[in-house]
Amino acid sequence: MVVETRYVTSGDVFVAYQISGQDGPDLLMTPGFVSHLEQAWENPNIARFLNDLGSFSRLIRFDKRGTGLSDRGVGVPHLDERIDDIRAVLDAAGSKRAYLFGVSEGGPMSILFTATYPGRVAGLILFGTYARTVGASVKDGPSLRVSPSPCAYSQPSE
Repeated sequence: MVVETRYVTSGDVFVAYQISGQDGPDLLMTPGFVSHLEQAWENPNIARFLNDLGSFSRLIRFDKRGTGLSDRGVGVPHLDERIDDIRAVLDAAGSKRAYLFGVSEGGPMSILFTATYPGRVAGLILFGTYARTVGASVKDGPSLRVSPSPCAYSQPSE
C-alpha cells in the first residue's frame, strides 16, 4: 500500500505524518521509541495491523520529532513539545476530535495530551506503556476517569 507522507510544522520542526484507512472515527497512533512511517508498510505484520486499524477508522500516524522522516537533530524534546506535535498533526489532518492510541513511549505523550486538551480526545487507548517514570515528580492536574478496562479512557460526561 502506498500512503502519502505529508509534513506539518510544529515550532521550528517538520513532523512527518500519514493518513490512511476508511471513513470513521479518527484514530491517532502515537508511536513508541522508534518509528518510520514508510518502512512500517514494508513489514507484512505491521502493514496488516495498520490495515486492520484503518478498516474501522481514519488512521493518522506520525514520526515523532527526531525519528523516522521527521526532523532529526532536535535533542531530547520535552513532553510539552511532543504534545504540540500531536496537536499540529491533528490540525493538519483536519481532525477536531480523535481517539489516541499511545504505544510504549507514546503513552505518556497521549496521556498528557488527553489531560491538556480533553475536548480534542474521544478516548485513550494505551498499549505497553507507563504513566510516569520512576522518580518523576507528580503535579496536581486534571483528573481522568479510567474505565474498568486497564487500557481504556473515556471523557467524563459534562
